[in-house]
Amino acid sequence: MAALEPIRNDLDLAIENEELAGRTPEEIVLWARRHFGEKLALSTSFGATSAVMLHLVKTLAPETKIICIDTGYLFPETYRFAQELTERLELKVHWFSAEMSAARQEALYGRLWEQGPEGVERYLHINKVEPMERALSELGVSAWMAGLRSEQTEHRRGLDNIIVQNGRFKIHPILRLSEDDLAAYLERYDLPYHPLFAEGYRSIGDHHSTLPTTPDMDPREGRLLGQSRECGLHLPLSEEQNKSYKSSSL
Repeated sequence: MAALEPIRNDLDLAIENEELAGRTPEEIVLWARRHFGEKLALSTSFGATSAVMLHLVKTLAPETKIICIDTGYLFPETYRFAQELTERLELKVHWFSAEMSAARQEALYGRLWEQGPEGVERYLHINKVEPMERALSELGVSAWMAGLRSEQTEHRRGLDNIIVQNGRFKIHPILRLSEDDLAAYLERYDLPYHPLFAEGYRSIGDHHSTLPTTPDMDPREGRLLGQSRECGLHLPLSEEQNKSYKSSSL
């Protein structure tokens, strides 16, 4: 598939969201490719059903930059699953990590994720938010695709297919898909779930704060970092954080 040059980016979000309402994930990915070309990125956590977005992008927009944030606390199964999918789908993944190692963080600050809301916020900032902002900046990304779905959290229920977050376009191709839709896609293309999915891990993050859930539970109940069930990557930065990133050229 030939590379495309990005076209106009002064988008009217209301018009574009109305145009994309009811469109398939495939159509939304193609829309993103047409508008942003090689300045388009996809974030992945190599989570339970990450193979869906990775397959969509590899098939329809292969020049898309794929970004994974390695907190240093991922499950061993996640690292192996990432390697398996990378080889199978012939992906080029850009891995980014915190500037301070996990071991050094614990030596200096202890287990931040056990230190209440302020500790959790600091943990997320160091290990997820800052590395992601650095990745987007260093890779020259204008638009970022993410596999968020509206049924996952209250915040995500209010999202549109296209938003602006922290000065970049953010695109959600599978926003309206259900768990059954994801299962059907994986079966159609013979794609794997994360290996821990079979053990009840339906929403998979860091090993110290992820638990399996039963079918009658919300999958995000297994994510124990903070009460909002958001990891921090998909929330707008505060005014103070924005100033910090701008002052450090991020």
